Amino acid sequence: MSPCRRIRLPHLLLSAALLGALLGSPPVAAEAASRAVPLRVATYNVHAGAGLDNVFDLDRQTAALRSLRADVIGLQEADRHWGPRSEWRDLAGELAERLGMYVFFAPIYSLDPAEAGGPRAEFGVAVLSRYRLVSAENHEITRLSTQDPNPVPAPAPGFGEAVVRVKGRPVHVYVTHLDYRPAPAVRTAQVADTRRIMAEDRGRTQILLGDFNAEPGAAELDPLWEELTDADPGAPTFPAKDPVKRIDYVAVSKGAARVRRAWVPESGAAASDHRAVVADLDLVLRKR
Repeated sequence: MSPCRRIRLPHLLLSAALLGALLGSPPVAAEAASRAVPLRVATYNVHAGAGLDNVFDLDRQTAALRSLRADVIGLQEADRHWGPRSEWRDLAGELAERLGMYVFFAPIYSLDPAEAGGPRAEFGVAVLSRYRLVSAENHEITRLSTQDPNPVPAPAPGFGEAVVRVKGRPVHVYVTHLDYRPAPAVRTAQVADTRRIMAEDRGRTQILLGDFNAEPGAAELDPLWEELTDADPGAPTFPAKDPVKRIDYVAVSKGAARVRRAWVPESGAAASDHRAVVADLDLVLRKR
């Protein structure tokens, strides 16, 4: 975890309680509203920094992410010193620095450096946050490696969890990238692993962000919706040009948040092969 220096301008928010008082809401409703904290979250597959034209352009992706005005962002397909396709750069780290956010990178693959003494070549997922990161962990889930010529399903890292402190309370943010193959067997195992890991913090505020590589009606995703609410943006996310299916998700633990609005932004559609999903949440923050 590498915190980045942040420069932010002060801003004013009209609290829900004050708004309720001005509108004449009943005191009980206003009190309940005052306990809800707004949070904007997003998920975005950055395609190793390349856009629809397959050209690496981190400036373009920075602009796309900045336009989301999100407090927390989950990234997938982020390179760190991986190779020439991304100019050997640390994509999540650079994006976090440009956006003035904290970052946690969770590699799926971490390979020996091309040259002795160089940085490891890594590829994985990341959490960017305007709020301070309290802790972070890279969990293992079942994977079918793309680096092994004869892979078999086996536990491997790349399911990132970062605890962010929002208004003094912890929020558990998970980011994932599920298997892309048409057969659902590996995704089924990954969903089971995801639920097992998230169950360790059940009862706390949880947000799951990711590229699930499956549409909402897919049977392998059904178990997720027992504990989580899908923040349905009502629009497809892939491919970025003329998208036809939704495989990118924001999901929140039931009872922990209300989804006020979710959408797939048009801006920045050329910056990756996926479109982002953004959701405005009202968090009911819990003490633990």
